Amino acid sequence: MLGLTVHRKKSFEATITDTTEALKKEGFGVLTTIDVKNTLKEKIGVDFKQYTILGACNPGFAHKALQTADEIGLLLPCNVVVTEEKNGETKVSIFDPMTMTKLVQNPELEKIAKEVQEKLIQVIHHLHD
Repeated sequence: MLGLTVHRKKSFEATITDTTEALKKEGFGVLTTIDVKNTLKEKIGVDFKQYTILGACNPGFAHKALQTADEIGLLLPCNVVVTEEKNGETKVSIFDPMTMTKLVQNPELEKIAKEVQEKLIQVIHHLHD
């Protein structure tokens, strides 16, 4: 499993707003927002469900991780995906930073990833309806 997930009964737009606020409460900012539905429509003419990728970053943790392993930048920022499900609910999936530790064997990075994971679990808790 790559991520931490929560299903919600709120609208897609409300979930984007709530997710951004929950990330902020835990010290993360959203650096990028990718509207996948719009991008696929514009670039290749495909209709797709509501699907947005938020590039979340906590500067303090990012700095620590980069000092530990330069190549960790390949896995930053932390992606958060918000999708609209067929039943009208929304789903928020957040990349689990512990996944990084399977790719980069580094005890110091593992400590940082665990701290970030704890914060992201709190984000998921904030989003429970």
